[in-house]
Amino acid sequence: MSEITLDRLVTVIRECAGDSDEFDLDGDILDVTFEELGYDSLALLEISARLQEEFGATVSETEMETPRITLRLLNEAVRSDADRTDADRTDSSEVAA
Repeated sequence: MSEITLDRLVTVIRECAGDSDEFDLDGDILDVTFEELGYDSLALLEISARLQEEFGATVSETEMETPRITLRLLNEAVRSDADRTDADRTDSSEVAA
């Protein structure tokens, strides 16, 4: 899977919690906290659940401080899952051989 971008994260945020009343989500928000953006813990819980559903990677809402941190954690989790899947395939093919 390719790297998950800020644009994709913003789409998920809008789908789950709507637009921010505090900031333009199309602006420079990478280092703005979700609290400053106007999203509470319930919104982050919904966003976290959608990220897990959509990308198969778990990012706890308590770790989601800013969009930058969320993207880093999400992309690391996706890469880690992909690496494990690749390793499992390699192990399976070695056993079958």
